[in-house]
Parts: sequence; structure tokens; C-alpha cells
Amino acid sequence: MKLQFHTQFIRITLIVLQLINPSLQWPEPEYSATPIPAPWPEQFHALLYMNLSSTRLQITNLWYDWPRGRNVNIIQKQLSILLYDTEWNNGTTFYYTLSEPHSCRIMVNDVGIPRPDFLDGAEYLGTAVTDGYLCNVWEKIDTIWYYEDVYTKRPVRWDFNDGISTHVITFEVGAVLFDDSVTQAPAYCFNQEMKNM
Repeated sequence: MKLQFHTQFIRITLIVLQLINPSLQWPEPEYSATPIPAPWPEQFHALLYMNLSSTRLQITNLWYDWPRGRNVNIIQKQLSILLYDTEWNNGTTFYYTLSEPHSCRIMVNDVGIPRPDFLDGAEYLGTAVTDGYLCNVWEKIDTIWYYEDVYTKRPVRWDFNDGISTHVITFEVGAVLFDDSVTQAPAYCFNQEMKNM
């Protein structure tokens, strides 16, 4: 209460002084530094609604686990069977099904899973309202547009330059996938050649 009164007193004093001497300048407002995206927690679970294009939808359970060096996506594509996508920090990704019809695809890239600070160096674009939340927005290397809630610092949405739009439905910090059986690629995955991404 005292602080509010003190602030109002200073504002009134400045107005009166400017009326007496118009050459007095208003103090410059203090601008906060450009926001920095919060790093991802080292472990979390997120339920994601994804629009892959105008005709393809999916729900993804994302289990991010930086200490274990893995990123597990359990994917339910619209009207399709459950797909497992286990990405490892060594750059190997396994896409497989555990039910009929069995399928497996192995991909290798040089990147591995995203680091918790993968948005370091992203360009700040300002604020925007998306999915009903006021968000800070960043763009990184013309590839990803990332929306983070201004107040909670939780991710709300991210879009990719290929048209994929990801909306965060739930975000549980510290949640860990304990069922390692779904993260181990089935034996039939190892009877084929790996493909480079």
C-alpha cells in the first residue's frame, strides 16, 4: 500500500513539474531485456495434438529423457495402428509397431535428440496469441517456430517449415517412461539395413 502511494505521488509530482516547466522530460521507461526461451526440463511427458497436413492428424505421447539419451514418441495416427518412434542421442531412430502388421524402419542422422537448450540462438519474434495463450515466439534457422506461454514458460505450440503443427495438451515436468519394453526396438528391426536421413 505504501509503495502504491509512493509511486502515485512520484507520478503526480512529475506531472506538476512538467506543467510548471514544459522543458522537463519524462523519464525513459525501462524496457526489459529480450525474453530467452526456457530450456526444456531434462525429463518430461507431453501429450501432443499434431496436424501433419490439412488431411493427416495424430496424437503423440512424447517422453523426453535427456539423462537416458532418448526421446520416445508413442504415436496414434488417425485411424491407424500405434507407432513407436524411439530416438537415441547417438542419432539412431527406430520407427516400429508392436502389433500386426509388424513394421520397422531405422534411420540415422548426425543430430541425436534435441538438447534441453536447443533454442539457444533462436531469433525472438515478439508475442502472439495461439491456442488461447499469450506466447513469446522464437524462430530458429527457418525450421521451427516455437511458442512459449509468457507467464508459465511452458511450451504451447511449435510449427515446422514442412507444415507440421504441434499443440501441447499436457506438459508434466519430471515424468519418466518406466516401461522400457516399449523403448527397445523389436528383433525384426535388426534384420534390415539402416537408412541415413
